[in-house]
Amino acid sequence: MSRYNHREAEPKWRDAWARANAFRAPAPNADGKPKYYVLEMFPYPSGAIHVGHGRNYAMGDVVARYKRARGFNVLHPMGWDAFGLPAENAALERGADPQQWTLTNIEVMREQLQWLGLSIDWEREIATCLPDYYKHQQAMFLAFWEKGLAYRKAAKVNWDPVDQTVLANEQVVDGKGWRSGAPVETRELEQWMFRVTAYADDLLAALNTLDRWPDKVRTMQINWIGKSAGAKFRFEIVGGGEIDVFTTRPDTLFGASFVALAPDHPLTRKIAESRPEVAKFIAEAAQLGTSEADIEMAEKVGIDLGVSVKHPFDPSWELPVWAANFVLSSYGSGALFACPAHDQRDLDFARKYDLPVKPVVLPPGEDAATFAIGKDAYTGPGVLINSRFLDGLSSEAALTAAIEELKKRGAGEATTQYRLRDWGVSRQRYWGCPIPIIHCATCGVVGVPKDQLPVTLPADVKIEGVGNPLASHPTWKHVSCPTCGGKAERETDTFDTFVDSSWYFARFTDAHNNDAPFDPQIAAAWLPVDQYVGGIEHAVLHLLYSRFFTRAMRDCGFLPLNSGEPFAGLFTQGMVTHETYKSAAGAWLPPEEVDVKDGAAIETATGAPAEIGGIEKMSKSKKNAVALGDFIEEYGADVLRWFVLSDSPPEKDVQWTDAGVEGAWRFVQRVWTAIDDHGAPAPQSGDAPPPGADAGAALALRQASHRAVTAVTEDIENFRFNRAISRAYELMNALPKSIGDDPALLWARGEALRLLVQLIAPFMPHLAEEGWARLGLPGLVVDAPWPAADPGLTQQNVVTVPVQVNGKRRAEIEIPKGLAEDKVREMALSHDRVAPFLDGLTIRKVVVVTDRIVNIVAA
Repeated sequence: MSRYNHREAEPKWRDAWARANAFRAPAPNADGKPKYYVLEMFPYPSGAIHVGHGRNYAMGDVVARYKRARGFNVLHPMGWDAFGLPAENAALERGADPQQWTLTNIEVMREQLQWLGLSIDWEREIATCLPDYYKHQQAMFLAFWEKGLAYRKAAKVNWDPVDQTVLANEQVVDGKGWRSGAPVETRELEQWMFRVTAYADDLLAALNTLDRWPDKVRTMQINWIGKSAGAKFRFEIVGGGEIDVFTTRPDTLFGASFVALAPDHPLTRKIAESRPEVAKFIAEAAQLGTSEADIEMAEKVGIDLGVSVKHPFDPSWELPVWAANFVLSSYGSGALFACPAHDQRDLDFARKYDLPVKPVVLPPGEDAATFAIGKDAYTGPGVLINSRFLDGLSSEAALTAAIEELKKRGAGEATTQYRLRDWGVSRQRYWGCPIPIIHCATCGVVGVPKDQLPVTLPADVKIEGVGNPLASHPTWKHVSCPTCGGKAERETDTFDTFVDSSWYFARFTDAHNNDAPFDPQIAAAWLPVDQYVGGIEHAVLHLLYSRFFTRAMRDCGFLPLNSGEPFAGLFTQGMVTHETYKSAAGAWLPPEEVDVKDGAAIETATGAPAEIGGIEKMSKSKKNAVALGDFIEEYGADVLRWFVLSDSPPEKDVQWTDAGVEGAWRFVQRVWTAIDDHGAPAPQSGDAPPPGADAGAALALRQASHRAVTAVTEDIENFRFNRAISRAYELMNALPKSIGDDPALLWARGEALRLLVQLIAPFMPHLAEEGWARLGLPGLVVDAPWPAADPGLTQQNVVTVPVQVNGKRRAEIEIPKGLAEDKVREMALSHDRVAPFLDGLTIRKVVVVTDRIVNIVAA
């Protein structure tokens, strides 16, 4: 008996697949086969992959290999999301060239991914930082601009006054720049925008067609788009002027307590010119940045602006106007009326500043004479009270009546508002795709001519962490205007990296097209992506922006007119987690430097006690990641793939444990031992079984094998990878340890091993190939069709029936389907685990429900 040697087997079979060009995607629908496009969210080339990353790619690879075996033409590509701040940080910290740092990391990570045995068509590899990719992005931007889908305007941004750069919301930590630590300011700068809102209704409605997306992701997108029906109306300012307001609850207008304006509302700013305390409030509010999450979590504060407005339903009723830090200028008109009794945020603010709280919606079952608001606002439906002409109406009827009254008074109208905002794509950094625009004092904003694309980045930059190196470069930005020939300057902002990832899936379909981003017909034949796999953290922005891009590309002629959604199926995988460890000094320790025994940990280098922390997602920052190369050297890629897919449902997190890894390793050895010990060629698909294979132990084994095929097929189709793996364990357990000289059982065992090899091939492809060869089967298992179960062998001819005594389950009996009641009764009463519960009792009744249950009543 030999042991499976992954160090020899895995490189050997990866070489065999490469020689056979096994994973090169053919033309879509070639030879009449259906297409299937599998894609994992492509990685950022940070330079190292740990075992946690393997789960995402292993899931996509299971699907790709399975669909290939099912007769599909499969496209399964890989690329690199290669622009972004980490490369600039590396340049700043290490003195490295961003491009060289990135390309070196790509080389390392490509090799690491190849160790996993992924069925990738590497001929389609792309990197978003290379000009042959981003020149097409620049051309698409110019087309979007001509179509009105890209434009330039002043927009609020997070500004780091020390680094002198715009920060994304995620780069603002506790109100400070993540790198400089300086308090972040809110500024208005000229920014390039994509008009995502042009497709708001379409983006929302089309979510109903994405029935293979997780419900939680669709809900997140619905909430992000945030379509709200309500009323837009005007408050007349006492002394002159108006304030426009949008509300979804005009039915609660008689509960109005005050009007609140955003800190940067024009009226707030105007008042600040003569009131220093208001100017101070505006400055303090600006330090919250632009993140809605940060604003929502911050303490709600405001300032009375000393202005009053007239209530739209009663001009004699005046309301005070406040500026409040929780009101966003980016939503509606940057103004709202507050009804504290029926909005928790308004209630908290009103209690803080002793403003009126008047209930106007009576909850079901409450008495209007005694109902009052305590610490919690009432936000549900009810009947209107304290609301004059609306009294007695339901909330729904009152909403309609209030809008009609606003219209009649000429004060407002029904309208629809969206939370969705246009996408600001300008970033003040070097390592990004240049925006192909030239600014001319005479001609204004001019697009770079298409024959001058790509606009490439200068290599001789100095990255010092302050400001945008492109803006301070002595020569790069200075050009001649392509329209008048006069002196002009390039746009020095670069694109948000979300732009790079919003169309890469389409580029993969025609990755080496030099004249266009892709051939429209080729892209249309492969798209949409049939199965997309990635993290839930990208559930909103990346997916939403990609959906915008497919529509914009369609409307600008890059895709056919019938093009729609980019991703037909989406799966968001759970993370791989690991215990965290800290030294006595509080430093994070990697797992390989810690010895854990009996619930206690010591630092192996010093013998000092170490602290066992929480179980968290593997990450570099907490050093709880297991290095991919070290693991594959010790256990092999197949053990990694098997473990990360076997231990929990794929949508849930999986905890990395040594015991789990060892269990996967033992199973690999069990499979190999069973194959190696078989000692005879396995029968091929379609071979006729010998006499005797339709009875006894041979029949039972064949039934178990074919039921496993049915079950694994169904489980892979439904992304139940952990269940599919458990079926493989069951089939292994069904293999007889000894077959003697029974030729029928030998044949059945060979068939079972062949089917087992095919069933594990998407999960452990190297072991499967080695087993396939050892069983004497032709070619490569990767080229073998997916096995088909024999229906005659998958039918369950026996059933397991529970036996109850006086309603309590006491035993189970296995019986042939449809067995006569008297036989079932006899078997139940004579069962050795039932008899003790009947001792000394008189049997009153035995109820037999055919093939379902036996219930014995005794007293």
